[in-house]
Amino acid sequence: MRSARIGTWLLLLALIGAWELAAQALGWSKLILPAPSLVAMALWRGLSTNYLWPHLLQTWLEVALGLLLGGAIGFLGGVLLGESTRLRRLLMPYVVTTQVVPKLALGPLFIVWFGFGTLPIVVMTALICFFPLLENTLTSLQAVDPQRLELFRMLGASRWQILRRLKIPAGLPGILAGLRVAVVLALVGAVVGEFLSASKGLGALIIVSQSAMDTPLMFAVLSLISILGLALYQATLLLERYLLKPYV
Repeated sequence: MRSARIGTWLLLLALIGAWELAAQALGWSKLILPAPSLVAMALWRGLSTNYLWPHLLQTWLEVALGLLLGGAIGFLGGVLLGESTRLRRLLMPYVVTTQVVPKLALGPLFIVWFGFGTLPIVVMTALICFFPLLENTLTSLQAVDPQRLELFRMLGASRWQILRRLKIPAGLPGILAGLRVAVVLALVGAVVGEFLSASKGLGALIIVSQSAMDTPLMFAVLSLISILGLALYQATLLLERYLLKPYV
């Protein structure tokens, strides 16, 4: 495990070093592809002057609220659809429809319905990230061992007891896998939403830097988005280890 992490960091350093050397040797314009040193300078300048912090915190807020809303809807929806075949047949086509419709096409509608600001971005983020958790929860609850399920029924367990003590614990690895995907998609949803209707946030800052033709700043913002995504994903892995520890 430790050697793999060291290898990951060495590969990252090698890629950055090769990028820096190529930029210096070939004389790439910073407008097209800035050297990592220029990106690092832009990132440090933005953080040290507190220019980037409000945008970073705004995106983090939108991701957190969108993930909370979308995760709750996804988990509860997955439980309801997993427990009711009739409800699943009735609602599943509508659930799938929400995912095949391009979210960028819904952005202007969300602005009309919810106005500008945080709310439409949170709604878009929730809409993008709820489906993986719903699908994984639904699938995990249906994949319970039939013999264990029959044993619970023979012991007189109620439907709620079977769900709480058998289906959810047994399906937890699959449910948490859906949460990992939802975390990544929540960040994508927040940034895409900021492209359309925000004046603050990392997505909005990408649009500003593009308009100003400040490519180093754009790469600095992209680096922040990557770091935020990796941090959220790692937090999900830590949560997964904590929740699954009693079952290992």
